[in-house]
Amino acid sequence: MITIFIAYLAITMGIAWWYSRGSMTHEGFVLGGKKFSGTALALSERATGESAWLLLGLTGYAYSDGLSAIWVALGCVTGIIFIWFVMAGRLRAETERSGSMTVSSLIAKKIPGSERSIAMLSAMIVVFFFVFYIAAQFSGSGKVLNKTFGLDPFWGIIISSVVVTVYCVMGGFIAVVVTDVFQSILMIFTLVVFPVIAVLVAGSHDIHIIQSIQAAGPQYLSLTHGLSGSAALILMMSGFSWALGYTGQPQLLTRMMAIRDQKGVQTAKWVATVWTLLAYTGAILIGLFGIAFVQGGMLGQEAIKLSKDAEKILPVMVVALVNPLLAGVLLSGVISAMMSTASSELTVSSASITEDMYSNFRKKQDSPKKLLHLNQGMTFVVGAIAIVLAFTMQDTVYGLVSYAWSGIGSSFGPALILLLFWKRFSRAGIFASLISGTISTVIWKNFFETPTGISERLASFIFSLLMAVLFSLLIPEKKKNETKTNKVQIDHNYLAP
Repeated sequence: MITIFIAYLAITMGIAWWYSRGSMTHEGFVLGGKKFSGTALALSERATGESAWLLLGLTGYAYSDGLSAIWVALGCVTGIIFIWFVMAGRLRAETERSGSMTVSSLIAKKIPGSERSIAMLSAMIVVFFFVFYIAAQFSGSGKVLNKTFGLDPFWGIIISSVVVTVYCVMGGFIAVVVTDVFQSILMIFTLVVFPVIAVLVAGSHDIHIIQSIQAAGPQYLSLTHGLSGSAALILMMSGFSWALGYTGQPQLLTRMMAIRDQKGVQTAKWVATVWTLLAYTGAILIGLFGIAFVQGGMLGQEAIKLSKDAEKILPVMVVALVNPLLAGVLLSGVISAMMSTASSELTVSSASITEDMYSNFRKKQDSPKKLLHLNQGMTFVVGAIAIVLAFTMQDTVYGLVSYAWSGIGSSFGPALILLLFWKRFSRAGIFASLISGTISTVIWKNFFETPTGISERLASFIFSLLMAVLFSLLIPEKKKNETKTNKVQIDHNYLAP
């Protein structure tokens, strides 16, 4: 297995180096320079969107909670279809019209006169939450390498984080997209092929999957985990609330901004949809099959360890059920999920710092070469901070991703939806969305999620959306003709004797 993993790392670095050759421009580093097809960007978006949380977090959640995990899967699939079929075309058109290279600048340029303050606030939110998100990916890679090769999690985190940071610094958005395409193929291979292998192994060992899951407890085949009434409703709504966050994730939406033309959008949305349906079906099945194999005694002493960390169910099953060569390939798909997401978030974070913070407050125009070097430097810095967090944070991969997902989605999601589809959305509404989404996520996560059972993903998004609409109505934008009239009146008063 170790040979396969080393080969995977070598191929990934080789692809990144090959496509990063030649002169690199600042625009190419940040948004790819419109070089990629819709298919490539759809695969990149899916590899980016489905991180360690899908192959470790969701499979572990399905293993620990059973069929009720399907509400999370349905929420995610709904969110993905919505952003591709409803938002992608408009985002690409707005990007072309405004010349924006980040989601933050896209929002800022929509409201003339407040570009600097909106861009600065947006960038601060992106960087704050993304370091947690990147840390979750590095932490997940430590778990997989520990289980697969017995490697100390410390060195697992170091290896994966260094590789990701190096190829991001080397080629930026271009390197990330081309490696994402390769990694998305490995991921879908793992999520489609391994459930088939698991079924064949179960049949050869006379393990009846449905009966084995029932033997573990009736709640595992219940859509509400055995809950009823308001508790069941909260469980379903909290799971489905993952859909809301997709509307505001910069690491995903930048792929739509980078598509060449509308024809590319049409191709991309179907590629993304098919990939998503296959991937989420596979993840839920792996978790459920894990329950059956534990009941059948197929995982031996590892079943005891899974009671402490359910997120290791996929690597444990792969190592136990298939030969080392195939296991190496399948687990490379797991590592791919983490590396593709971390790399995308690194480039988005560095772009937010250079484009939305530095560029808006510099006193003179810098050369594209200087901006490129600054972007590369910031990529390294953000990566280093995420490594430190990966060592110090105690939350699960699922928990870390949920927190960061909620913070970003609740801040940017309402703002982007209203910006694209509501003409009365004002600058006051933008500030309300960004600020309330961030604050409500932090407060709800720490003080109200446990006693209420309602996730921060649902509560903070709804609160942010309501605040954005309320402040837009209370403090609307002045109409253009009204502004011109006021200016004429001021000029007239100034000229009067």
